[in-house]
Amino acid sequence: MACRGRGTDLLSGIIPELCQKYPDLHFMIGGEGPKRIILEEVRERYQLHDRVHLLGALEHKDVRNVLVQGHIFLNTSLTEAFCMAIVEAASCGLQVVSTRVGGIPEVLPEDLIILCEPSVKSLCDGLEKAILQFKSGLLRAPEEIHNLVKTFYTWRDVAERTERVYDRVAGEAVLPIDKRLDRLISCCGPVTGYIFALLAVFSLLFLILLRWITPDSVIDVAVDATGPKSSWTLQHPRRAKLDEDDGKSETR
Repeated sequence: MACRGRGTDLLSGIIPELCQKYPDLHFMIGGEGPKRIILEEVRERYQLHDRVHLLGALEHKDVRNVLVQGHIFLNTSLTEAFCMAIVEAASCGLQVVSTRVGGIPEVLPEDLIILCEPSVKSLCDGLEKAILQFKSGLLRAPEEIHNLVKTFYTWRDVAERTERVYDRVAGEAVLPIDKRLDRLISCCGPVTGYIFALLAVFSLLFLILLRWITPDSVIDVAVDATGPKSSWTLQHPRRAKLDEDDGKSETR
């Protein structure tokens, strides 16, 4: 089993419980930090030196070689926006078990990830489910998982999604400062809301000061450097011809 070295407190409770139930279970833990000593103490206390392998910080080029040694990937993060690590693990053919936090539920489909609450009991239940699936041969083949995951995220797809977000934001109405402050106060509570509103006012005053020191009129306006009619293309006709040829080759 490959593990990510976040949520160390959760991981320190999972290791002894599952190692006791499954004698053939091994943990490979990647990552480095001040809480590594907690895992070292757990390994020492339960005499798990031959079953808990602390790999420390890994170079990105070495991540794949570590992941393919396991069958299940455990992510115990308490906060997460996207979590590229579980995409990499799934791409290497591992069944993912992860906490249900942040944007993680949106990263992989339900049949490729077992989502758990950020608690030792919930994660142990999720891991036992994955272990039983593995032992009964119900997990997908690594090649099948890899071929599926590699279709989820491409640079073109990411760029199109990002563009849609920018277009949606650009089309939204800009709220005046008083309504922004009202929204902060109403959404964040009577105490925290006023603190955030005060910080927002200070930020606005600081921005006004900066615009007074350096007026907008003295700042160069960014030119459109992309597209068929951009200034960059007009200045470099040979490059434009190459881009046009590349575009034709992509559509063939």
